[in-house]
Amino acid sequence: MPALPLNRLTLGLALAGLAGLSHAAGFALIELNASGLGNAYAGAAAVAEDASTVYFNPAGMTLLPDRQLVVAGHLIKHKAEFGGEGRFIDPSQTPVSGGQGGDAGDWALVPNAYFAYRLTPDVHLGLGLNSPFGLKTEYDSDWIGRFQAIKSEVKTVNLNPSIAYKVSDVFSVGAGLNLQWIEATLTHRQPLAAAIPPPSTLMKIKGDDYGWGYNLGALWQISPATRVGLSYRSEIDYKLEGSSSTHDPVIAPLDGPVTAKVTLPDSASLSVFHQLSSRWDLLADVTWTGWSDFDDLPIEGTVNKNTPENWKNILRYSLGATWHMSEKLSLRGGVAYDEAPVSDLDRTARIPDGARTWIAFGGQYRLGKGRAIDFGYAHLFVNDPGLQITDNLTTLTGEYDSAVDILSAQYTHSF
Repeated sequence: MPALPLNRLTLGLALAGLAGLSHAAGFALIELNASGLGNAYAGAAAVAEDASTVYFNPAGMTLLPDRQLVVAGHLIKHKAEFGGEGRFIDPSQTPVSGGQGGDAGDWALVPNAYFAYRLTPDVHLGLGLNSPFGLKTEYDSDWIGRFQAIKSEVKTVNLNPSIAYKVSDVFSVGAGLNLQWIEATLTHRQPLAAAIPPPSTLMKIKGDDYGWGYNLGALWQISPATRVGLSYRSEIDYKLEGSSSTHDPVIAPLDGPVTAKVTLPDSASLSVFHQLSSRWDLLADVTWTGWSDFDDLPIEGTVNKNTPENWKNILRYSLGATWHMSEKLSLRGGVAYDEAPVSDLDRTARIPDGARTWIAFGGQYRLGKGRAIDFGYAHLFVNDPGLQITDNLTTLTGEYDSAVDILSAQYTHSF
């Protein structure tokens, strides 16, 4: 039996390591420390408060103590409840039986760790371990969109060695290497014939790959009270290798290896940190992400298909403030807005991504010399992303009720 067309993004998602709803832009994660969450990550490339600056701007290491360790964790819950209809592509537009899929969102625990070390008075070394892409969505197995998506899960690990150099008392530069591993597993119901309704089997697709990129940063102390940070993270190219499987010998043509070349986007941030007084800090940030790199998805192997994606470049805006309430306690607040990289006509059930507005608060409690605990909470209001997609013998049309909650904690130890 010849292989029928697979889900529009099933192979691509499995191979490219994408997930469902995530919390920075597209399918990226911004939860790379807990100290920045309370400010909605405003000023992230300029604040250089702890060793997590290895990721946000490596030049910021020149402002840190001789040695510093940061360990953070983030508990994330996103809600993605679909409401709409599914129909088969036939003259009578027969409805697809099943429910709305329940809450496709899931809980996730995202860890980060960083270490920064002063090698000489002007040279600093750092190492970061984090997860810049990820999370999971899973619908009920009998929902109306089961021919397009059921489960989408991704895991990423990014190792980020870095170096910073203090050029002068007011200017520093930094650079880092990003060594990244991605693994993804996805499932959906695969139609086996053009009958309505069609016989089907559960299709599982899994893939992984390694890639590498770099990040650069500069930090300028333009006055005793004001710093400006500029950072850039490069694209990462992958040649993904994976496989599709149905565990059914009768439909063996659907089982086999696949490959795909995928480029994940570059990004650039401009941040400002301003000390308004001894008790108040103000922060701001604009981040650009080049999602237009994800314009199509060529797949080769058991399936040969080139799928247009039509994503666009986007901006993220954020503002924040920190109040140093006492010697031991500081409180933070922030707001942010993320643009959406995809329209209703190109959005899929695997990535029900939409524009979102952040409201965040948090703080830091200093335990003693060189030791501190950071904490933060953010709620993301997602602009009800719509869906109008036709694939795998079905059309899925509707809208999502979406939101995200993030709770983070971090321990910092300087020595």
